[in-house]
Amino acid sequence: MVEAWIAIALGLVSVLMLAVLLLRRPPPPPADARLELLAAAERTERELRHEIAESSRGVRTELMQTLATFQDAVVKQAAEATRTQNTQIDAFSQQLALLQKTLGDTLAVQLQSLSESNARRLAEVRATLEQQLAALQQTNAAKLDEMRRTVDEKLQTTLETRLGESFRQVAERLEQVHQGLGQMRTLAQGVGDLQRVLTNVKTRGMFGEVQLEALLEQVLAPEQYAKQVETRPRSNQRVDFAVRFPGRTDDGTPVWLPIDAKFPREDYERLLEAQDRADAAAAEAAGKALEARIRLEARSISEYYLAPPHTTEFAILFLPIESLYAEVLRRPGLMDALQREHRVTLAGPTTLLAMLNSLHMGFRTLALEQQASEVWKVLGAVKTEFERYGDWVARIREQVQKASDTLEKADTRTKQMRRALKGVEALPDAQAQALLPLQDDTADDARD
Repeated sequence: MVEAWIAIALGLVSVLMLAVLLLRRPPPPPADARLELLAAAERTERELRHEIAESSRGVRTELMQTLATFQDAVVKQAAEATRTQNTQIDAFSQQLALLQKTLGDTLAVQLQSLSESNARRLAEVRATLEQQLAALQQTNAAKLDEMRRTVDEKLQTTLETRLGESFRQVAERLEQVHQGLGQMRTLAQGVGDLQRVLTNVKTRGMFGEVQLEALLEQVLAPEQYAKQVETRPRSNQRVDFAVRFPGRTDDGTPVWLPIDAKFPREDYERLLEAQDRADAAAAEAAGKALEARIRLEARSISEYYLAPPHTTEFAILFLPIESLYAEVLRRPGLMDALQREHRVTLAGPTTLLAMLNSLHMGFRTLALEQQASEVWKVLGAVKTEFERYGDWVARIREQVQKASDTLEKADTRTKQMRRALKGVEALPDAQAQALLPLQDDTADDARD
């Protein structure tokens, strides 16, 4: 490289010297002078070459010295630049380490604060959800208890009122029965007067009807029975009294229980006279005649008044005197035969009163069952609404479960980030706030 520069410099010097000589050359001399000039030029050329060679050696030496000096300077500058760069790199490395430490501390502090904030918010959300669920459960329990108490109170009040009234009426009727039994002696004392009154057949029939109507009025309401009812359709036969039952059809047609009053006075009197005379044969004959009369009356009731489904399966033959009723019951197999063959049941005043009380209780029980069915309908509606409410609670539980799962995932992610930044050194709070300013919890809550 240096030799090339030297050769270039020598060539330039030669060109310059030739240019100078050509410019200073005088007008062409004669031939001898020209030879002398040529010789002088050759000498000059040799001298110039010698001088150029000397000058080249000097220039080469000087260039070598200059290059050596330049090389030393370049080496020194390179060493100085290397030292400077090393110093700068060390300083930069220290600054980078300090910055890394600061950043790590800042991130750790921020993650710590973020984790604490998330934990606090998670705890607040859980507490809020638990409070809301507890309040919801308490409200539901209170409403259910209130509904249960209301239904129980209504049912209890209704049942107590109806049952109390029914038992009171039964007690009153039983007391009246006992009073009637006590008054039977008084009635027995007036048998003589009654016999005079009952000498006429029509009077005897009216007596039985009057007594039967009095018993019906005591126990049943006016709309629960009727008088002179044609129980068999298009038969033109009317029974003395009939108890009205709810029908099985949708048109509201009632079902009747026929009750007919009969009083075979002559047969009964002959029996009593024979018993008073202690005439066994006459008493036996009078008893058979009374039995035949009762069978005949039962058959007529069955033929004229029984017509299921317009009527019940049985009818009642009312005997207005307890002693007559007791005498008929004493006949062996008569009661069962009447019920089996003619579907007719015998009843005296006391027995009929007990039957009517039973029917009255049945009517009240039917009314209670109807009201109970209405209550059950209300309870069914309440159950339907409660099942819907259970669906709403299930939906709320699903939403709460989803929120809880999301919070658990956020907590798990926070723990993973904390483990990933475990090796990073945390910065002081002031530097962390300066590098990464955090908003307060109120702003975060408002943004969320």
